[in-house]
Amino acid sequence: MDKKEELFLKELTDARAVPGNEDEVRDLFKKYAEPHADKMMFDGLGSVVARHDGDKEGPRVLIMGHMDEVGFMVTQITEKGFLKFQNLGGWWSQVLLAQQVVIKTSEGKLFHGVIGCKPPHVLSADVRNKPYDRDEMFIDIGATSDEEVKSWGIRPGDMVTPHTEFRRLNDSKYMMAKAWDNRIGTAVSLKVLETLATEGHPNILFAGSNTQEEVGLRGAKTSTHLTKPDIAFALDTGTAGDTPGMTAKESTSILGEGPQIIIYDASMIPHKKLRDFVLEVADELEIPYQLEVIAGGGTDAGSQHVSNDGVPALAITVATRYLHSHTSVIHEDDYLNTVKLVTEVVRRLDKDTVAKLTAY
Repeated sequence: MDKKEELFLKELTDARAVPGNEDEVRDLFKKYAEPHADKMMFDGLGSVVARHDGDKEGPRVLIMGHMDEVGFMVTQITEKGFLKFQNLGGWWSQVLLAQQVVIKTSEGKLFHGVIGCKPPHVLSADVRNKPYDRDEMFIDIGATSDEEVKSWGIRPGDMVTPHTEFRRLNDSKYMMAKAWDNRIGTAVSLKVLETLATEGHPNILFAGSNTQEEVGLRGAKTSTHLTKPDIAFALDTGTAGDTPGMTAKESTSILGEGPQIIIYDASMIPHKKLRDFVLEVADELEIPYQLEVIAGGGTDAGSQHVSNDGVPALAITVATRYLHSHTSVIHEDDYLNTVKLVTEVVRRLDKDTVAKLTAY
């Protein structure tokens, strides 16, 4: 991966976007997609889609990441100037304490803070030995009163995101950042669009990124209705099984061993013929892949496949360590092979192929 590609990923992951507040990532998507799009489209929730007509008479193919990351919202300012907050998306309370965050006001000002709680020295042994309740946590921004906080422009409803910057882990192919879930799916969508807009494809391609995935796959419902695809793909992250303590029952995926083809998750059972078609393409081109089950989560394919009159859909994901925390890790080769696989699959989705996939 060259430096330009690395900076592209850094720009996406450093951006701040919680569910319902995805402006920064949407602006980046527009910046990279517009040179390759015949038309830019937006649903009413703010999902963004770039349309490119390879063949105006061809089938409609949708590939979507999602823009939002798990984060927080300011809900209350205490008399002493601390911030109470609400989770946006799924958080495990054990990963929150002592983590640095950034608050972004409605005027665009940024303020640094840290998540705090009572010190363990004053807690009972029973409380110390249990995950600390998120409702008892707060954000310390160095203010002394609620009036001071308000004078800075911070209000309930403001976005709070983890403070973590992109970096390679010691010059390896492992890349660490916040928000790989799901800036990596957004990056794949953009790169597939760029390649196919340049080299051609036999369909109408809709490449985009959804809003509000982390709070119920919401943007996927509206963007699929907007684009009315014949075939749809969700591009996302999946659990990795290669860290200490993980078992084969929980995940078999290893970073660097290829994109994950999700054969089952809590939101859907993928379309069998579409799944098999993707596996055939991967085998033909010797693109490595991993079959994965995500029993405790879902992707935007869960909304895509039950939209309109029903849409054959599949999730293709990048294995990720430490999902839904301040810092996550992916492997460079998995990103590049996901781009290659999705590109080649879309390239082969011509009228005859889609007709066979959708025939019963």
